[in-house]
Amino acid sequence: MEGACLCGAIGVVAADHAEIGLCHCSMCRRWSGGPLFAVHCDDKVQFTGATPKAYRSSDWAERGFCGECGTHLYYRLVPDGEYFLPAGLFQNNAFTLASQIFIDEKPPYYTLANDTPMLTGKQVFEQFAGNP
Repeated sequence: MEGACLCGAIGVVAADHAEIGLCHCSMCRRWSGGPLFAVHCDDKVQFTGATPKAYRSSDWAERGFCGECGTHLYYRLVPDGEYFLPAGLFQNNAFTLASQIFIDEKPPYYTLANDTPMLTGKQVFEQFAGNP
């Protein structure tokens, strides 16, 4: 898949994906202005053109953006390099919403009709730790 930031200064190339996940955590909502609709990619994402700026938002992750237009480009797990790319970068892709995480942090002012698996923050961290 190929996408780009709003001004076109940075292109994004990633393997094709059909599904996206949604994060309701307070940090993603602050960063994106709402829940983050993201494509879970591996560590082989390529950026072309300008170099993305990065902000280390936690001990385990950084968030990338275009230094020219401010478009959000990625959330990346530092330990293994996995990328989560905002679905809006890929304007020509028809995605299916497959999951929602940090459902316990979702504010009451919106509700989605999609029937997806929903994990709390605790359940997400348990998965990362390898606990059932």
